[in-house]
Amino acid sequence: MKTLFIPLLAGLLLSCAQSPAQDTRVKEKQESKEKEKQEKEESREKERQEREEAREAEREVKQAEREREREERDRVRYKERYPEEFKEHISKQYTIQKVAGSVLAIYNLDGFIKVQGYAGDKVVIEVDKTIAAKNKEILEQGKSEVKLGFEQIGDSVVAYLLEPWDMRPHDWRDRGNWNDHRRIEYNCSLEFTVKVPFNMNLRVSTINNGDVTVKDVAGTLDVGNVNGAIAIVNAKGTTNAHTINGDLTVNYTSNPPESSSFNTLNGRLTATFQPNLSADLQFKSMNGGFYTDFDSQLLAPTLIKNEEKRGGGTLYRLKKDTQLRIGSGGKQFKFETLNGNIYIKKQS
Repeated sequence: MKTLFIPLLAGLLLSCAQSPAQDTRVKEKQESKEKEKQEKEESREKERQEREEAREAEREVKQAEREREREERDRVRYKERYPEEFKEHISKQYTIQKVAGSVLAIYNLDGFIKVQGYAGDKVVIEVDKTIAAKNKEILEQGKSEVKLGFEQIGDSVVAYLLEPWDMRPHDWRDRGNWNDHRRIEYNCSLEFTVKVPFNMNLRVSTINNGDVTVKDVAGTLDVGNVNGAIAIVNAKGTTNAHTINGDLTVNYTSNPPESSSFNTLNGRLTATFQPNLSADLQFKSMNGGFYTDFDSQLLAPTLIKNEEKRGGGTLYRLKKDTQLRIGSGGKQFKFETLNGNIYIKKQS
């Protein structure tokens, strides 16, 4: 029995000695397979994103080409419809004593708005006014009727179309000359090119035939358009930007300090933030996708209390918006488009 017992014990000891090494090799093999699988998935995801970006770039090129062709056709039709034209250049300057809390507001109907921040203490407004009509009589009518308004209230400045339509925000019950429903037979375009102190706040909007561009302005931004794009470059402040038919593009040199919102109905929405972004992001797009290169965490749907009582209980509904947390979360950024993709990018 002893001669049999000793080899058996030795075999058991050898087996025990070999087991951890075998376990280590198995574990390493599993980890290697998992790593390889993860790398393949990341590679496929990267390829998918690259294909999507390539398709998006191709769509943008084609869209830009169609846009140029459309603009040329519109220009030809416009000249045929309005052969008579009058142009005037208007310049205004306003000194700002205290930039903090000051606001520049522009309310336009037709034409672009370009705002550039600079290291000065003046608001410099340049307006190119164009009135066009089908004959000289109607042109003279337009020249006599079209009026702009410029006001300085403390350290804030307001510029707006006053006649034949007052474009300042009104209560619908106090529309002034909006109650005059006569047909305006001439066209009036106002193109604003403006310089403001870097830290000024903005509230600017237009409706037709022009984009809104804001560059190097660090204050709070409220930017609106209807039939055109919005481009915000080198921003730092809390932002509310919304357009209906056009792309919306914004990039930040410093992330917004408070909750912000970005909306376009028919267009691509692209926002670029600094790498240290911490925020909760809410997305809604009916016919488009959402893409980001930030590390993010998907948040659970939000329950919203509905005051309707049913069977002695309270009705709740799930919010359908996708919500992500970047960094440690906190302030909320809302992104919404109906027909278009949403891209949230990390500044490289």
